[in-house]
Amino acid sequence: MGSASAVRKAATGGLALALVVSLFFLWGVANNLNDVLVAHFKAAFTLSDLQAGLVQSAFYLGYFLVAVPAGLFMRRFGYKGAIVFGLLLYGIGALLFWPAAASANYNNFLLALFVIAAGLAFLETSANPLVTLLGPAESATARLNLAQAFNPLGSITGVLIGQFFIFSGTEHTPAQLATMSAAEHHAYAVSEAAAVQWPYLIIGLVVIGWAALIAVTRFPNARPPAVDDDAHAGVPVRLLGDGRFMAAVAAQFFYVGAQVSVWSYLIRYVQATMPGTTARLAANFLTASLVCFMVGRFAGAALMKYVRPARLLAAFALINIALTGIAVCLPGAVGVYALVACSFFMSVMYPTIFAMGVEGRNDNERKFGASVLVMAIIGGAVLTAAMGAASDLAGIAHAMLVPGICFVLILLFAIRHGRQVDRA
Repeated sequence: MGSASAVRKAATGGLALALVVSLFFLWGVANNLNDVLVAHFKAAFTLSDLQAGLVQSAFYLGYFLVAVPAGLFMRRFGYKGAIVFGLLLYGIGALLFWPAAASANYNNFLLALFVIAAGLAFLETSANPLVTLLGPAESATARLNLAQAFNPLGSITGVLIGQFFIFSGTEHTPAQLATMSAAEHHAYAVSEAAAVQWPYLIIGLVVIGWAALIAVTRFPNARPPAVDDDAHAGVPVRLLGDGRFMAAVAAQFFYVGAQVSVWSYLIRYVQATMPGTTARLAANFLTASLVCFMVGRFAGAALMKYVRPARLLAAFALINIALTGIAVCLPGAVGVYALVACSFFMSVMYPTIFAMGVEGRNDNERKFGASVLVMAIIGGAVLTAAMGAASDLAGIAHAMLVPGICFVLILLFAIRHGRQVDRA
């Protein structure tokens, strides 16, 4: 009897883990469709690099503002409740792309992206710590890296959707756009905006259907255990005053900023440094980057069996400092390939920093810490906008200094964390 119960428990846990891993795929689709939208909306609405980068600013602002409420919601309604609610928000935001496209108003797209990001804040706040708990504590970092390895599959899917179903293949030069009448330019903007309607409608319906599937699936320990409110009250003060934890938050801020900046402007970099390349063709380099990212996730998970996470993070950060330097100094094919390779070494950074931030914490600290670490995703809003401004001022090649500086700061975090662990 006990054996049968154990088998059922293991099967339930396995199904729950599989469903949680699927979420990493779903938010990968949303995240990297944004990289296509930056290029698409720049052309459709004749935007500067800074204005086009507001796609990411609106998106990651949603993460920032909703992360703590998501953590509180998770505490009240459990992991499963937070996941279902997050999927519903994600689906609603995707469906809002239809009326936004009908209005051909850039601001309406930014609002829809904000709603999607709010949903993803619930998903990431719940899924990341839940994966670390669905198995032995000693393998939590490797398990989170393995789960995150499925995120690039969604990312690649998102880019392919954008490449073949959003990019029209027809592009106008600034000179051609300047010769258009107001009516012609509006018609062009409406046509380009309409290209996003069907892809996002399908995404929205799939995500809402997935929410229904999770809602009817039994999760083990779906509701976090009751906590002592008096003990919980001291968690924010304790964590926010913890130098090791806040260093992880800062590292996550700069990592997300670096990743989003590189991917958001990769199509722009290719077109600017390899004249004559269409957006649809340039998207192939973004797809190649995500393949490198995915391979890096699996490779990183394997390497962590032999190399301590802090040392691997430091090594990968150092390599990316060199690669972004090449992109700055050698714009063109060499710089493009350096940026593509950069994705392989970015692969382990987010989950490794996240796991370093919550390792050794109790359940209350882990939940609050997860919310704050998700809030650090605001780096994607701040630093992508900064990179857009730098590009408008000095050119896209020199703007790659922004992620380069971020990798320097991540290197310093990894070195410091490794020394602290050695002393502990």
